[in-house]
Amino acid sequence: MAGKVAERRAALRDNLVQIAERTIAEKGLGALRARDLASEAGCAVGAIYNVFGDLTDLVLTVNARTFHRLGADVAEALAAAPQDPVEQLIVMAQAYHHFAAANHFSWRALFDVERAPGEAAPDWYLHEMGQLFTYISDPLAVIFPNRDAQDLALLTRALFSSVHGIVLLGLDQASAGVPSDDIDRMIALVLRQITASA
Repeated sequence: MAGKVAERRAALRDNLVQIAERTIAEKGLGALRARDLASEAGCAVGAIYNVFGDLTDLVLTVNARTFHRLGADVAEALAAAPQDPVEQLIVMAQAYHHFAAANHFSWRALFDVERAPGEAAPDWYLHEMGQLFTYISDPLAVIFPNRDAQDLALLTRALFSSVHGIVLLGLDQASAGVPSDDIDRMIALVLRQITASA
């Protein structure tokens, strides 16, 4: 009996994740509501909270899957990139832009999810983000061989923040006024300028 209960719980969990993932991808994070989820999943609203602590836990689960897909896209682009570390950074950053453009609502949900003040993200969530940082920090270590680990970690986050800002504002054309076709060129210009001091 306990095994069947666990199976039903796991099946409901998977179903809720798939529904939430589709809802976020099609309509954005703001469209995710417990009542709608329960209706589509064919369960009571309370059943959602028997599987997930709250909707934030569900969103984090979806976001971890999005991070994983993003990381796979970046890794695929990196595998075909030139050996030059600056060009590797550019290729990865442009892959980040292309993923964001193709999966806009899912990508925005990675950064729009709300958590209580001071509450850290789960370890498995941070692991996916950390993998993205590793892709950036490896070529940076080649470009700046004399930087210590702390400086490289800060530079990695600064570079990610710069690219993220370009992509975020670039995709919102009303804010930045940058045509989407020019975002890749802007990324390349900024990264080459930042790394020119090496």
